Amino acid sequence: MIDDLKINDELKGRWYAEGYWTPDTIADIWQRAAVAHPDREYVCDDTGSRLTYGEVDDKSGRIAAWLIAKGVGPGDVVTLQFPTWAEFTIAYVACFKAGAVIQSLARNFNGADLTYAMNLVESRAYIGPTSFHGVDYEQQILDIAGDIPTLKVIALVDKKAPKHSDLPTVAEIVKTTEPLAEKVPVESDQVACLLSTSGTTGKPKEVMLTHNNILFSERVFVEGLERTSDDVMWMPAPLNHAVGFFHGLIAPMLLGGRSVLMQDFAVKDAVDLINAEGATWSMCSTPFIYDIVKYLDAHPDESLPTYVLHSCGGAPVPGALIERAHNHGILLCEIFGSTESCPHVFVPPSKCVEWNGDWSGIPFPGIEVRYIDEQGKDVAPGVQGEHISRGPHQFVGYLNEPERTDRALTDDGWWFSGDLGYMDEDGRIRINGRRKEIIIRGGENISAREIDDDLIGAPGLANSATIGMPDARLGERICTFVVPADPAAPPTQDELIAYLKERHVAKRLWPERIELIDEIPVTATGKVKRFILAQILKERMEAE
Repeated sequence: MIDDLKINDELKGRWYAEGYWTPDTIADIWQRAAVAHPDREYVCDDTGSRLTYGEVDDKSGRIAAWLIAKGVGPGDVVTLQFPTWAEFTIAYVACFKAGAVIQSLARNFNGADLTYAMNLVESRAYIGPTSFHGVDYEQQILDIAGDIPTLKVIALVDKKAPKHSDLPTVAEIVKTTEPLAEKVPVESDQVACLLSTSGTTGKPKEVMLTHNNILFSERVFVEGLERTSDDVMWMPAPLNHAVGFFHGLIAPMLLGGRSVLMQDFAVKDAVDLINAEGATWSMCSTPFIYDIVKYLDAHPDESLPTYVLHSCGGAPVPGALIERAHNHGILLCEIFGSTESCPHVFVPPSKCVEWNGDWSGIPFPGIEVRYIDEQGKDVAPGVQGEHISRGPHQFVGYLNEPERTDRALTDDGWWFSGDLGYMDEDGRIRINGRRKEIIIRGGENISAREIDDDLIGAPGLANSATIGMPDARLGERICTFVVPADPAAPPTQDELIAYLKERHVAKRLWPERIELIDEIPVTATGKVKRFILAQILKERMEAE
C-alpha cells in the first residue's frame, strides 16, 4: 500500500465540506455509469474495436477477479503498456475494480526502460500487447520478468498477433473467469494512478494522484468546457499521458459520453474519423489542431460540421491559430496545467474568440492561483512572477521521494510550478515562460539538461546549452547552442546526431537546430542563463 501521501488535513476537510472531494472512487463512478447505460457505446478506436459500457463492465470484472486470484491486492501497482486501443478501457477499469494502482507507460519503452520504471514502483502485474508496429512486447516482458522481483502476473492482449508463449491473454481470462463478486474496499484518498514525468535532470519521477484528485479535475474540466452526455471525445494522445487517459476516457465516462481513440495520427485520416464518428471535441496538444486547421484551409471542400471545441495544452496558443480554427467553426481554448497540477487554468468557450490568445485562462472553481517573486512574496496584478497553485486537483507527492515532494509542495498545499506569468485584477492569467529547464515539444516535456548531458564527449564540442525555440506547430523545438573546441572546425548538426545515434539516444532528444556561440552565458554559480540564449536565438531567427 502506498502511504507516503502529502495531504493537508485542513484543506482535506474543506474540500470534503465543499463537495470537491467525495467518498466515491473511480470504480464507484464507473459502476454507476455502467448500470445507467449498459448498451451505450463507451469507446471505439481507429482499428475498428467498439465497446459498450456493459461490455467493458463485464470483461473488466472478470479481469479484476483474475488479478485478485493471482494475488494482486488493494494498493498493488499494475503496469499497463498499451497502444491507443479501446481495449485499454478493460484493463484500467479492471485495475480500479481490484483496488490496484495504475502505472501506464509509453508503448515505446524498451526492456531497460520497463525494468527501471516497474522496479521504481514495485510493480506486481503487467498487461500489454503481444505485438504492435513490429515490436514483440511479449518477448520483451518475458526477457525482463526475472529482473523485476515484485512482478508476479502478466497478461497479454492478442489484438494484432497471436501469442507465442504460455502467458494468458485477456480474451482467455475473460472466457474462463467469473466476474468479481464483491466490491474491493478502497478509499477515495488513496493513490489511483502513477504518472511518470521528467525533472530537469531527466530522471523520471512518479507523480501520485488519488481518486479524488482525478475525479475533481475531470469534473471541473467537463463542466468548465460545458460538455454533456451527447458529446463525443476524439482522442489521438497516448494513454500513458494524463491527456489521453484522464481526459480521453475518464472525462467522457463522467458524462456518460463516448470516446473515439486514434493511434496513428494522420491529418486526412483524423478528419475522416472525426466526421465518421461525429466527434464534437478534444483535448490534446497544439500540433494536432494546427495540422487539422492547415488541412481545412487547403481543402475548402472539406469540413468538420460536428467538431466544435478543441482544448489545447502544452504551450500558449497563438491568436492567429484561434482565428483560423474559428473560421472553420471550431473554438480553440487554451488549457494550462502539468502532470502534478492537472489542468487548472482554462479559457471558457464563451471567451475563446474575445481573448484570442491574449490570456491563458482563469482557474477552475475550487483552485487558488498566486504569483510570487523570488523571495516568495505575492506580486501585484500585472507583475510577472512564479505561478503557484493549490486545490483539490493537486498531486499528493512523488512516490518514495519525500524530500523532492517537500521542495515542490508546501505543507499548506501550494505547488511551485516553475512557470512564469502574471494575473490581472480580474483574475485572468497569462503564462509566458518557465524557470524549469524543460522544453515542451508537441505537448511532451523534454529535459534540456538531459540533452546537454548526452552531448558530453561529442567530437569537436567544448560545451553546449539547449533551449526551446518557438515553433508554430509543436510549440517548441530543440535548439542547442554549441561552443566548438576548434572555432575553425565546429561540429555540424549531422555529426552531433551521429554521435547521439551511436550512444542509442532517443530521436526525440536530438537537436533540431544548432547555433554556434563563443561562450555559454552562466550565472556566478554556474547555472546557464537560458533567457539570454533565448534572446540571442530570437534575434538570429528574426534576421533570417
